[in-house]
Amino acid sequence: MIEQPHIGFALDRLEICDLVVNVNQAHNSKLTSLRDAYFNVRQQSLNLAKGLSEADVTVQSMPDASPTKWHLAHTTWFFETLILLPKFGLDSAFDPAYGLLFNSYYETLGARHPRANRGMLTQPSLEKILSYRAHVDEAMDRLLCSGISTEEKALVTLGMHHEQQHQELLLTDILHLFAQNPLCPVYKSAEKLEFNAPQALIYNMLPNDGGVVEIGHIGDDFAFDCEGPRHETLIRPYRIANCAITNGEWIRFIEDGGYNNPLLWLSDGWAHVQGEGWQAPGYWQKDDGIWHTMTLRGFQPVNDMSPVCHVSYFEADAFARWSGKRLPTETEWENSASKLSVEGNFVESGYLCPTPAILGHEPLVQMYGDVWEWTQSPFSAYPGFKPLAGAVSEYNGKFMSGQYVLRGGSCVTPGKHIRATYRNFFQPEKRWQFSGLRLAEDF
Repeated sequence: MIEQPHIGFALDRLEICDLVVNVNQAHNSKLTSLRDAYFNVRQQSLNLAKGLSEADVTVQSMPDASPTKWHLAHTTWFFETLILLPKFGLDSAFDPAYGLLFNSYYETLGARHPRANRGMLTQPSLEKILSYRAHVDEAMDRLLCSGISTEEKALVTLGMHHEQQHQELLLTDILHLFAQNPLCPVYKSAEKLEFNAPQALIYNMLPNDGGVVEIGHIGDDFAFDCEGPRHETLIRPYRIANCAITNGEWIRFIEDGGYNNPLLWLSDGWAHVQGEGWQAPGYWQKDDGIWHTMTLRGFQPVNDMSPVCHVSYFEADAFARWSGKRLPTETEWENSASKLSVEGNFVESGYLCPTPAILGHEPLVQMYGDVWEWTQSPFSAYPGFKPLAGAVSEYNGKFMSGQYVLRGGSCVTPGKHIRATYRNFFQPEKRWQFSGLRLAEDF
């Protein structure tokens, strides 16, 4: 892939600015961990965009996806609008017009450019967006080094996790964009990934007695508002699969006519099968009789042992019904995952695709990383939930309608972004995310 010179230029600028700051503040003690974390997150976004052309970062492949350039600008707008402008005044804005261009869905913060038309924003240029990031980062650096209030620290922390969400979206959106191109461009090296043959993993349904358990986040560590409050809930005895459903198992579903049997599908799901012609997961197609899929490493043969991904809730639910089982509830999922360390195939692994399960010390594998796992639970408020105050009250609560919860993170999720209580959510027909499933059943 041809290197994009503006990206490299921006990285150099940030590194130079960082050196200047370090020299000017050499008399101070070590820089705060919050500052270090902030710049690590900001740098990672630039790292993910490195190598993309101006066209790559500008085009929008569908209304659900956003251009890379927009992701880079919107995450910057978040820090400027919610932290810097209230602190230093409206005159400190990099460009007042950016509020219209890069506000996502915050009704209380003013008008917004239509989401479906973000790909029309040929201007500002990528170079201008990178200058915007540098401007905001310099102002944030002064703020972080001068001392901030508890409220400001909470907003900075929220902004960092918000940017990590957009780092994942940046990759899923780039994959969707490249999948529309008959040339099948690659984001990362197109070499075929070879995985060491894992120790034989025997598919198994593991029993859990359930009972009255506590679910939801508690403590001082960061969590989004929708992850709490922690509360008691009754879980009836259940079994949960020890691993995610694989591509090989999904191929058997296809070959058994899974996409052609209306008895397996919810009514809305069957309408999507018929209306959109679904016959396989997103990005799959047969080439010389062999299933292939578009990945961030280009067009690759489907690996039978890797977790299936890019399936909708409707597809996951139909597969579970075909299997004689069901999807787990999110409380069952969290109850099982909370006993495990948060380790798995995240973006840091560099694979950028799901990988075969490997037996470990725990009976449950792949609970974290590889693929987001659909649950049968609608995204709704926990008992006692109250949204945050101010503009950030629009962050999660307003979306608690018509969406289903996914858990565990994926191969393009930052590893430090995930925890057992993390609740992702999408409409049931969406499948451009790295979404898969594991099964559950009553007993």
